[in-house]
Amino acid sequence: MAGSVYDSALYHQLFPAGDATRLFTDTAEIRAMMLVQGTLAKVQGDLGVIPETAAAFIHRSSMEIVIDAGALAQATGQNGVTVPGLVAAFRKEMAAPEHAQYLHFGATSQDIMDTGLMLRLRQFLALVERDMRATLTALARLAQDHADTPMAARTYGQHATPTSFGAVVAGWGQPLLGLLAELPALRGHLCVSLSGAAGTGAALGPQAAAIRAQMATALGLADPGHTWHADRSGLQAICAWLTRLATALGKMGEDLILLTQSGISEVTLDGAGGSSTMPQKQNPVGPSAMTALARQVVALNTVMQGAALHREQRDGAAWFTEWLTLPQLCLGTAAALTHANRLATSVTPDPAAMRAALESSGGLIHAEALSFRLARTLPRPQAQAQVKTLCQQAMAQGADLAALARAAFPDLALDDIFDPSRQMGHAPQTARAFAQAVTDLPG
Repeated sequence: MAGSVYDSALYHQLFPAGDATRLFTDTAEIRAMMLVQGTLAKVQGDLGVIPETAAAFIHRSSMEIVIDAGALAQATGQNGVTVPGLVAAFRKEMAAPEHAQYLHFGATSQDIMDTGLMLRLRQFLALVERDMRATLTALARLAQDHADTPMAARTYGQHATPTSFGAVVAGWGQPLLGLLAELPALRGHLCVSLSGAAGTGAALGPQAAAIRAQMATALGLADPGHTWHADRSGLQAICAWLTRLATALGKMGEDLILLTQSGISEVTLDGAGGSSTMPQKQNPVGPSAMTALARQVVALNTVMQGAALHREQRDGAAWFTEWLTLPQLCLGTAAALTHANRLATSVTPDPAAMRAALESSGGLIHAEALSFRLARTLPRPQAQAQVKTLCQQAMAQGADLAALARAAFPDLALDDIFDPSRQMGHAPQTARAFAQAVTDLPG
C-alpha cells in the first residue's frame, strides 16, 4: 500500500481529496516559501532595511526561479529543515551575489516555513468552504423535498418515534452551518511568522515589528503581534475545527451505512460498490470511507494537539510531528467532504420502505404518543402503566397496538395517534428551517 492514499494511483479515487491534494506537495511548499522570501525582501526594501535594488531583484526572482525539490533532499535530511538548502539554491539561481546576500535577511527557517504553511492553509480553507457550501445546498434541497416524509427515528438501534427524512438530513447539515459561521474567526489564526532565530526579532533590527506588520498586509495574513514559534494555538484551533467537520461528515456516513443495510434499505446510493463474489451486494462505499476518514482525523487531531507541547523557544521534534500529521488531517477532511458532496446530491430515500418500517412495529412505535393521549384523562404514571401493559400484550399475541388501544379505550380519539404523518412533532419544521437557513447564507 502507498504511504499516502491521497496521491496513490490505486486508492486516490476511494479517498478523493480533490483540489486540496495539490496544496500538500513539495512543489506547493517550495512555491509558498519562495513567495514569503520575496515578500520579506520587498517589505525590507520599502522600509530601507536592505537596498531597494536588491529587494526588487529578490522579489522578481522569487516569482521566476524554479527550485527542484529533489535537489534539496540531502540538505533537508542533514539540517532537519528545508530552508537552508532552499536559500542556498535560491542564491545560486539568482547569480547575483551582490543582491543574494540580502535574501532571508534576519529571518529564521521556521518563519519562512510557518508563513508558507499559513498561505497554503488559507487556500485550503477556501476549498473547504466551497465544498461545504455545495454540500449544504444539496442537503437543503433534500431536506426541503422530504420535510414531510415520515420514517422511524431510531435510538440505540431501536424504533423510537416517527420523524421525517428531511429532519434526519437537517441533522447532517446543521453542524456544517455552525462550522461555516465560525470560519471568519478561524481565519484570524492564519498569521504571518517573523521573529528570527529565538523569537526576539533581534536580527531584524529596530523595525522588526513594522516589517512583520507590513509583511502580513502584503501576504493577506494576520499580524499576530508576537512570536508563535512555540505557540501553536492557531494550528490547534484549525485542526480542532477540521476534526469537528470530519466527525459531522462521519455521522452522516454512519447513518447512511445503517439506512442502506439489508432489512432496512430506506435509502439507495448511486454508484454503490460491488462484491467480488456476491453479485447481489451494493456496498455503501462512500459512507464507509467517510466514517473511516473521520476516525483517522480524530486520531490525527490528538497527535496535533499533543504536538503543541513545544520545548523552550523552538522545538524540532514537536515541529516534525506537525509535518507528519497536519497534511494527512487536512486531506482526510477534504476527502470526507468530497464524498459528502457526492452523496448529498445522489442519495435517494425510499418512502415506501420507510412506511413499511413504521408499520412493521404493529403500532408500537406510537406507544409514547398513546401514553400522552391517555394522560389527558388519567394520571401520567397510570397512563404509562396501562400503555406498557398493552404493549406487552401486543408483543405476546402478535397483535396490533392500535386495535388493542381502541378496544381498551373506545371513547378516546386515536386516529391521529396512529398516523405517522401526524406524529412527527416539529420534524417537518426543523427540515424546512434548515433549508431556509442554507438559502439565507451570506455570500
